[in-house]
Amino acid sequence: MSYVADRLAVVKPSASMAVSMAAKALRAQGVDVIDLGLGEPDFPTPAHVVDAAFKAAAAGQTLYTASAGTQALRQAVADKFKRENGLDYTADEIAVANGAKQIIFNALMATLNPGDEAILPTPYFVSYPEMVKLLGGVPVMPACPAESGFRLTPEVLEAAITPRTKWLFLNMPGNPSGAVYSLVELQALGAVLARHPQVLILSDEIYEHILFDGRQFVSFGYACPELRDRSLIVNGVAKAYAMTGWRVGYAAGPAPLLKAMNTVQSQSVTSVAAPMQAAALAALTGPQDCVTEFRIAFERRRDLVVAGIAGVPGLTLAPPEGAFYAYIGCNGMIGKRTPKGDVLTDDTAVTQYLLTEARVAAVPGAAYGLSPFFRISTATSDAVLSEAITRIAAAVAALEDAK
Repeated sequence: MSYVADRLAVVKPSASMAVSMAAKALRAQGVDVIDLGLGEPDFPTPAHVVDAAFKAAAAGQTLYTASAGTQALRQAVADKFKRENGLDYTADEIAVANGAKQIIFNALMATLNPGDEAILPTPYFVSYPEMVKLLGGVPVMPACPAESGFRLTPEVLEAAITPRTKWLFLNMPGNPSGAVYSLVELQALGAVLARHPQVLILSDEIYEHILFDGRQFVSFGYACPELRDRSLIVNGVAKAYAMTGWRVGYAAGPAPLLKAMNTVQSQSVTSVAAPMQAAALAALTGPQDCVTEFRIAFERRRDLVVAGIAGVPGLTLAPPEGAFYAYIGCNGMIGKRTPKGDVLTDDTAVTQYLLTEARVAAVPGAAYGLSPFFRISTATSDAVLSEAITRIAAAVAALEDAK
């Protein structure tokens, strides 16, 4: 007897979570492992946010809310989009869910029919193709190599669109690449999309506040207002406010799409827990100093990792433009022999070697659809990152040419 539905046969567990679990298992055995698999800030959630959740619970805000979220939080999200992104949405055009991932899942559940295609520029966030497949869709994964800055170009987008295309996913700054799109680049993509009215656009902007080198964030909705009725702007409080475990994401989009997404939510998780929504409200409406403080720290850490990797022969890393990851090219390690006599055949073997030899947990580029790379999270302390680079450098130096 099988307990597992057929649809799960094509779906893989989260690669980044699997790496983190492997690191935790080694730690439980007493092995000193640096876990750079998961992407979450190491800063504590700001005190005023924690306090808001406590006060809400103490005041009796412990019951169901509307599936789409409380009126106060949805209005705060609408105000945020207006204030920070130049987007005009009413509270009725806002949805709140248990993290940005659930927003995306709800959108796909509400819209995908079997065989519908979703274009996922590669490298992509590990969960995108798995959610598409789980819900009966077909991932289309055009390569966006380092030479193009890991960005989708109009020519590549045009070639990827078919009559079955339902969605285009954009993620900026990108996970794992850190790539950021300019206003002009987004408008060029918008010109292609204008010729294909069947395509919806999901713009995942969860890392918008983590930008480096003086860059200014441009929302897809701002760049392409003519596509407003086809665009879902996805965001949340997890990354900017160090709230990954609070699980509050939100989105703005056309009312008919949000109505369908809220139907999905009402029949699954019902709503986000009321105290968590109170915390998100405090994050969006309270002091914003923490956002700047975190960004400065993430940029310093980015610089530390870029400088460290530059000193390791066989590895390459263009400075990420945003987010808190380093997508490190490891082509120089492929084909090398380890001290135990194993030949590194791909980036999955590379990350396994780094875990066992360097005791550093990283995620292989294969999980993001573009090899040979590996991703490390830079959302940890300078000291931990420095030690990780030292260990990686020693592991690379221990490799030999295969005979």
